[in-house]
Order: sequence, then structure tokens, then C-alpha cells
Amino acid sequence: MVKARNLESNMKQCRPYLPHALLVIAFLVLSVPFPTQAGTGPRAEYWDLDEFLASQPKQPEIVSRFNERVQGPGQRVTTSLPPVRIAVVYPGKQVSDYWRRSIESFTARLDEIGLRYELESHVTAPSTEVRLQMQYIGEALKSDPDYLVFTLDAFRHRSIIERLIARGRPKVILQNITTPLRAWSKNQPFLYVGFDHATGTRALVQHYLARHPDPERYAIFYGSRGYVSHARGETFRLAMAGEPSKTLSTSYFVGFDRDSARTAARTLLMEDPELSYIFSCSTDIALGVLDAIREMGREGEVHTNGWGGGSAELEQIAVGALEATVMRMNDDNGVAMAEAISLDIQGRGHEVPQVYSGDFALVTSRDGPERIETLKRRAFRYSQ
Repeated sequence: MVKARNLESNMKQCRPYLPHALLVIAFLVLSVPFPTQAGTGPRAEYWDLDEFLASQPKQPEIVSRFNERVQGPGQRVTTSLPPVRIAVVYPGKQVSDYWRRSIESFTARLDEIGLRYELESHVTAPSTEVRLQMQYIGEALKSDPDYLVFTLDAFRHRSIIERLIARGRPKVILQNITTPLRAWSKNQPFLYVGFDHATGTRALVQHYLARHPDPERYAIFYGSRGYVSHARGETFRLAMAGEPSKTLSTSYFVGFDRDSARTAARTLLMEDPELSYIFSCSTDIALGVLDAIREMGREGEVHTNGWGGGSAELEQIAVGALEATVMRMNDDNGVAMAEAISLDIQGRGHEVPQVYSGDFALVTSRDGPERIETLKRRAFRYSQ
């Protein structure tokens, strides 16, 4: 493969004061090595979602019944329960509205089912503010929450998550990851929840090959080095590796950052005038690529995709600037977290699946406004 070039933003990482205990934890986490190029990532470390479900005979039925709860209206809790303490640390500082909508749907469903809760929420930039995420987790642990909602993107997150799981409290919900770690064996977090990155990317692969049957050159824009970039970008790269008519020009790490993606795309379009497609691993990347295409006057010649189908992407779909996106039924993951907590505190934790992966819909620039509005009503049924 062509080695991915690193154009991640050189943003200064926030370095807040950390108490001694947190400094120890931070050292342990930040010392964990992570891959230096795309393609050397953690594929072998994770169960593929289908593979995991096939290895757990009871899980498919649990998932099916749980999904019925998620898709239906909230069922109010009739027993008297103490307030649930929940801490959330999100990488939500990005154009994509996935994380904002997740917390809105999460709390809306908790309200609908009548659970009393105390929510402590912290938002950081994706992947680049690991130290700040560590500080927020440390602060959250002081209040002894019942549940902690976090993610696993940067490989440096892994050590702190392992320690929290080993403690047994708070129960850990890992969002935006649907592939359990093999090394954790039976000592897994309470719930993995999100939208399977490989499944979504495979839908984009099918669209791309159908829309672009002729030989052409393409590039891949990864986000930051970590799980999400690997799961999305490598799924696309490996699919294209089996297509003789497709030639990989180059690939960049652009850090889930719109400006970095724009800079990289401008450079690439000047270096490779025959390039006709850039696979974008996120909303922010796609928007940066579109900025560069417009600035270079290459509309209609160079195409890209979105990933996630949030409001910003749908706006570009509507005007024909963005060729396609894979749209998450976004609010399902917030609803799933609320339902999982509801079942658990009622002593029905055995009804919560190990992994919940929500549905996708492929949306293209050829879709009419009626279909898109129908999908928006379903995907954003709780969030605004």
C-alpha cells in the first residue's frame, strides 16, 4: 500500500494541571504505543461484528429483542428507583453533529421512560486532547458515577478503559465502537454501542464501484491515527485492492479536521491532476475536501463521500456537491444507551446485548427531498 502521509493538525494539546493520581494514570495511558501508518492498525485485535455474533450463540436473539425496544416507544419504569449517576466524556468538538445528537437522544429517552438521573458531560476535540479527556474522567470518578460513557478511538484510551473495567465501577459504555477487543475476553465493558464502521464503509464501496465503473485514480483521507480511521479507511482500501481498475494515488492522515483536509486536498489536486475520487473518513474531512474542490474549480471532475449523514452532509447532498454518504439512524445509539441502563438498574442486565449496532441508509445526490426527509425523521426522531 502507499504509505499514508501525516498532515494532522499541529494543534497544541491542552496540558491542564493533574493531581498526582491522575498523572500516574496519564503516564500509563500515554505510554501505550500506536501505529505509525495506516495498515498497521488493530484489525487482529478486534472481533469483526459478524464474527463476534457468530461466536456467541445467545447474542443474536438478545440483540433482536433489544432492537425491538430501541425502535419502539419508551416504556416507563414503574418501580421506584434512586437517581442514576452518569458521566459522559465525548470527542464532540467537530462539525459532525453525531455526538450532540447522541446526548440529546440519550437524555430524551431517559426522560421518556421516567428514569431519574444526574448527568455530568464533558466535550473535547477528537483524538487530540487525550490529556484533557484523562482529566475529565478523573473528575467524573470523584462523583462515583454508576455509568461512564466514553469512546475508544486513540489507542492510548485502552489502558484507562481496562482499569475501569477491572474496577467494576462505574460500568463502562463504549460508544462509536462495535467490535469487541479480543484481549479483554470475557471481561468486556457493559456495552459497545454505535454504528459499525466497516458495515457503513462497505455500503459506500458498493456505491462507488457502481457509480465509477471505469479505471481511475483515488486517494484516502484518514482522520487521526486510531480505531475509527482504521475501521473506515482500511475497509475501503482493502476493497479497492481487489479492483484492478482502481489505483491508489496516496493517502493522508488529516486529523478529522476540515482545514487540514482542505490543505491536503489542494496539494493533492495540484500534484495529481488525474485524481478523480477522494474517500473521506468523516464529515469534517469531506467538507474540507469539498472546500478544496470548489477553490480549485474541479466541481464535477473530482468527487468525495460523506460518512455519517448528519445535517452538514445532507445539505451538501441536496445541492449535489457531495456524491454520497452513509447515513446513520443517529438517535438509535442514544436510545440504546438509555434502554440498556434502564434494564440494568431494574435487574435485567442479561437482556442487554454486548454490542448494539444501529442501522444505516445510503443517501446519494440522486435522491429526492422526500426520501431524505423521511430518513431524517427516523434518524433524528429525538434530536433537533
